[in-house]
Amino acid sequence: MPAVVLANRSGSANASEGAAQKTATFTTESRTEPFVGHVTPEAGSTSGVGMPVSINFTHAVTNKAAVEKAITVTAEPAVEVVGHWFSDTRLDFRPEAYWASGTTIRLGLRLKDVEGADGFYGVQREDLTFHIGREQISTVDLYSKMMTVRRDGATVATYPVTGGDAKYATWSGIMVISERVEQTRMKSSTVDLGDEYDIPDVPHAQRLTISGTFIHGNYWAHPSVFGHVNTSHGCVGLRDVQGGNDGSMDGYKFYESSMLGDVVIVENSGEATVDAANGLNGWNLSWEVWKAGSALQRS
Repeated sequence: MPAVVLANRSGSANASEGAAQKTATFTTESRTEPFVGHVTPEAGSTSGVGMPVSINFTHAVTNKAAVEKAITVTAEPAVEVVGHWFSDTRLDFRPEAYWASGTTIRLGLRLKDVEGADGFYGVQREDLTFHIGREQISTVDLYSKMMTVRRDGATVATYPVTGGDAKYATWSGIMVISERVEQTRMKSSTVDLGDEYDIPDVPHAQRLTISGTFIHGNYWAHPSVFGHVNTSHGCVGLRDVQGGNDGSMDGYKFYESSMLGDVVIVENSGEATVDAANGLNGWNLSWEVWKAGSALQRS
């Protein structure tokens, strides 16, 4: 840890007396704290082609260039990978276009002893590896109320859906699956919508935004709405059953075919494009804007 060196000098104030001057030197330890970066995706995991390398720091970083310089992200096959600071605590890395299927990504963290902010020093020195699986990109058209699933360039499924209604339109744009749960409870109070709904046992829920947008199975809507009417509070719903144990249901089939990092594109929702920081959704930024968010590009 850094130390401050102080000198204490004593002696006669009258130089003419020729008194010897004595010097005592001592050190004091300055107060320091560690910071770490929590990495998404999980080390050793396989993700879809939209998964960025996202690092969330435990303390606000003010020395962004020093921290970013201490992090390397490389890909095989090789592609340029650039970092983008969404905030003082979040740094994501991505290439210009989606990762190629079969890519191996290597992350090098050399943060140990790097001062991220005044008095805060990194403690990590490690190497992590991730893998990219097959390409799956699903496009939700909320005008036609249909979702088309393409895998490695070929259409493998189409599903009727229901999206956000006129009051609660679904975000448009490119979104990445960041969480998957086979069953959950959805309460409107958790997304600042009061007591609008409280739905237990929501099957096959896959998160698209931090703010609460999911693509999930829906057992409570009448079957006639799928492919015909947008009725939700902003999520994208597919036909399903309570408990989610019917393999013939669209919600089940889509969930089973998906993985973290898969891309879901929403079109014709009537809503604005989702904020790039609202989830792992940096693909909504142009490459020029993305690169401008790198502290190394600015330094």
